Amino acid sequence: MIVRLSSFFLIQWITSRATRLRAFCGIRRYVNAVATPGKKDAPGLRSRILANLSSFERRSQVEAGLTPAAVAVIIVQDTLHPDPCFVITRRTHRLRKHPGQWALPGGRLEEGEDARTAALRETREELGVRITPEAILGLLDDYPTRSGFVITPVVVWANPDLKLNPDPNEVAEVHYVPLADLERPEVPRLRNIKESDRPVISVPIPMLDTNVHAPTAAILYQLREVALRGQATRVAHFEQPVFAWR
Repeated sequence: MIVRLSSFFLIQWITSRATRLRAFCGIRRYVNAVATPGKKDAPGLRSRILANLSSFERRSQVEAGLTPAAVAVIIVQDTLHPDPCFVITRRTHRLRKHPGQWALPGGRLEEGEDARTAALRETREELGVRITPEAILGLLDDYPTRSGFVITPVVVWANPDLKLNPDPNEVAEVHYVPLADLERPEVPRLRNIKESDRPVISVPIPMLDTNVHAPTAAILYQLREVALRGQATRVAHFEQPVFAWR
């Protein structure tokens, strides 16, 4: 019995270490990203995003049957990431909802919470980092999902040298992706599907060798349009791929 218990805890320890190593490697993969222009504009980026979000007339969605949720769109610029980045995670395959999918830190609102509070709490629970309410720059439009949620994106400017400690039960990978990657000409990608009359949106991220789909793709696209460019582009009409409907 003792031998079996020892083996069980050893396997658990190895699994946890492997997950954290993948997350760490994901963070370090930033150095292999394509160099993009925009670094020289970084000192004023926070002020520009704050001004754009402050003047943006966001749209909230209140629909019966949808559960309120929030995600944190975390922007980081520090010595390791001189080009401003956003933080994206990959959910573990052990999660019941949307296992293995690319996502932003977040989840449903708990009783008595608003979107801002929930986004910061979920960031703490998933990534092991405390971000204060003063770091919040503003909100993007609510995005209703096929799986029964309405998501409020909360844009956050994190402190320099953010130290992440991802929860291996929820987060399989975490990556810093340069904001400039959202300015690539192929962003966004739209395609039609027979199951819907709305176009499915995705955002290619070459450094991750993947296409990120809605709802995350819709949020990232609006981040570019509203926060970075100051354009009041709406995204709630964009569709999710069928596999994300569940």
